[in-house]
Amino acid sequence: MKSLTRRQSEILKLIQEFIQSTGFPPTRSDIARVFQFKSPNAAEEHLRALEKKGHIKISRGTSRGIQLTKDIGLPIIGKVAAGHPILSEEHIQSRVQVEQSLFKPQADYLLKVRGNSMRNIGIQDGDLLAVHTTMEARSGQVVVARINNEVTVKRLRKKNKEIWLEPENEEFKPIQVDPERDQFLIEGLAVGIIRNGKIN
Repeated sequence: MKSLTRRQSEILKLIQEFIQSTGFPPTRSDIARVFQFKSPNAAEEHLRALEKKGHIKISRGTSRGIQLTKDIGLPIIGKVAAGHPILSEEHIQSRVQVEQSLFKPQADYLLKVRGNSMRNIGIQDGDLLAVHTTMEARSGQVVVARINNEVTVKRLRKKNKEIWLEPENEEFKPIQVDPERDQFLIEGLAVGIIRNGKIN
């Protein structure tokens, strides 16, 4: 990889730290704001230079389409403390090298599964759930959701204006989300499982 200017190094560091703390890359506007650029176009020019030098890959047509090319491995996330972003450094137990082409869309982290609420679809206690970071999901998809600062893996169901988080184990009850009372956020989409070092 080609060497970077001081500003390019600073922007690359910002991207890395932003992904670690929030789970997704910054927008051009985020970068422009931090470095006090007059417009997001200046951020775009630096991003193109970083891509040309092989440090990032840019996906066109999306505001957060920035991907680091240096493979430091997927973080394994253990217990998530209430109120803290999933990819906060204190949650990362270790990192593991995983071939990204195994998951579609790509996995951003591996979440250690606790409990058997999704047992009937093969997600078991102790599994590593491959998760693609996104705040959007369709009804019927298996998601990592945060409800009142508790992180859970469930199947998302939307019925009219109602939102339900459904387990895949008859021993557990569905959770109805009350938008008036509950703090609710989709953290990511389940895209695969690693069990005993094997992809499922």
